[in-house]
Amino acid sequence: MRRHVQARELAVAGAEATVLTWRSAPGGVSGYVLITLAEAGAPIATAWLMKTVVDRLATAQGPVAGPAAALVATGLATAALPGIGRYLRDQTGRAAGVRATDRLFAATERQVGLRRFEDPVFLDRLRLAQEATATTGYLVDAVCGTARGMLSLLGFLTSLLVISPMMTILVLLAAIPALVAELLLSRSRAAMQWAIEQTHRREFFYGRLLTDVEAATEIRLFGIGAFLRARMMSERARGNRAEQRMSRRELAAQGGLTTLSAAVAGGGLWWAITAARHGTLGVGDVTMFLAAVAGVQTAMDLLTSSIATAHGRLLTFTHYVAVTRAEPDLPSAATGDAPELRRGIEFRDVWFRYSDDHPWVLRGVDLTIPHGRAVALVGLNGAGKSTLVKLLCRMYDPTCGRILWDGVDLRDIPPHALRDRISAVFQDHMNYDMTAKENIAVGDLRALDRPDAIRQAAARAGVHDKLAGLPSGYDTLLTRMFFSEADKEDPDTGVVLSGGQWQRLALARAFVRDGRDLMILDEPSSGLDPEAEHEVHGQMRRYRAGRTSLLISHRLSAVREADLIAILDGGRVAELGAHETLMAAGGHYARLFRLQAAGYQEVSQPHEDFG
Repeated sequence: MRRHVQARELAVAGAEATVLTWRSAPGGVSGYVLITLAEAGAPIATAWLMKTVVDRLATAQGPVAGPAAALVATGLATAALPGIGRYLRDQTGRAAGVRATDRLFAATERQVGLRRFEDPVFLDRLRLAQEATATTGYLVDAVCGTARGMLSLLGFLTSLLVISPMMTILVLLAAIPALVAELLLSRSRAAMQWAIEQTHRREFFYGRLLTDVEAATEIRLFGIGAFLRARMMSERARGNRAEQRMSRRELAAQGGLTTLSAAVAGGGLWWAITAARHGTLGVGDVTMFLAAVAGVQTAMDLLTSSIATAHGRLLTFTHYVAVTRAEPDLPSAATGDAPELRRGIEFRDVWFRYSDDHPWVLRGVDLTIPHGRAVALVGLNGAGKSTLVKLLCRMYDPTCGRILWDGVDLRDIPPHALRDRISAVFQDHMNYDMTAKENIAVGDLRALDRPDAIRQAAARAGVHDKLAGLPSGYDTLLTRMFFSEADKEDPDTGVVLSGGQWQRLALARAFVRDGRDLMILDEPSSGLDPEAEHEVHGQMRRYRAGRTSLLISHRLSAVREADLIAILDGGRVAELGAHETLMAAGGHYARLFRLQAAGYQEVSQPHEDFG
């Protein structure tokens, strides 16, 4: 059953690769096919011309100038064709690679939420699919190599059949095991690559840690570089052992096949020489026989290796097909729009867990975020605050329950339309290795053509003066990743910001999305000092006035002025109300607030006189 499924997958992958390559470079494919046909015919023409020349020289019958000139022309063509073929193949490969890469990443954008990117199997397929994009066009090479081998094989078998039907059958039978062995080895290698994909991913993870500037401080302080390197090398060794076992199998199989091929060629040579001595074969026939035997074996080698290569690349390409044809992880409404928020957002008995094997994160959340009001979420780590935000942005759907946007279920709103009405600062915000202007404008790409909007957002976040004072102002690159050895001392090649400055930049990114219906602020001041935090929260309060906003913060002083404060506990809204109401109730919120407030109070103690 599995073999039938794999055969079907290979057929689909082959059709997909063929269409993709043809649409990418039809002229290159056509030219390469013609070159392939010429390359297949050239050795056969050479063998027959050589036989003609040798026979006429040996018997002194007939002119040799014509066949000799044709032989020279064929030799020149044989020498020139491979170079032209490589050029066309490379051109086709590049064009197909560009198209395949674009299609692959366009397919990842079709994933509505985050589940696919948290699935190890999908991530393994995605990495193999990226490898496949680099070799998409070279499938043409493998297919054309197969065609060239087949044509050469038929031509030389026909030539050999004229001289000795029995030797033709013997040579052909000896070649069959090579074809079967190559296909089996190709399948085994593809299975091995899939099996060690997680090993390569873990090795890449440790290697990235060892070279990541963000991890460098802790690694050096804790002295764990050797520990991480040992783990990385352990993963490398595990992968190498699997590849070594595969190489040994290939060596054993190919060694036996080479011995069989040499034995057949030697036996044929002995037969041809013996037949010539007895006058059964002429000198030209012997020349033709030797060329035909060598040509058949060469054609079979090319045929088997091309089939094995095509088979292996198609097996890899099946991962590309799987990714590009993967259904979105969440159903998506094809039409419609997100209504303008006028009443508010409502969570109705929302339950959620990340999979059937995971515990419940939310257990029947009921919460309303009224239009034009600020609602704060408070809770201990793991209470489900960030999960609730992800559900609101429709990165996941509730396992049970509904989330309504002005009475419309989020499932009935196209995701892009919903997200276009939301602005956010996430706790784990991104630091893009781009210019300061671009880092802000990714919040709303239309701002790239509106520098005033970018500067206004930066000023609101309190980072305008810093960015304006950079070597190239807002056009300064905020990374040192791309500098070269020649310009590493030049600050114009890149500047690295502090954690607090990056935090303000993330705020500016949210502010540039001005006019959105909902502002989400998930720990927006976690990287700021107390003075900067006070300044930023004051600015955000002014910005949020009259706007619908959802604020998450562990620092309860930052949420006390929210219109409503919801306390998440045990996956439910345990308390809900304004700050004064919750403090008067003396519940969970009041206890947490007093604990935090006590940490900021100065306790006066009498000074002892040591005089």
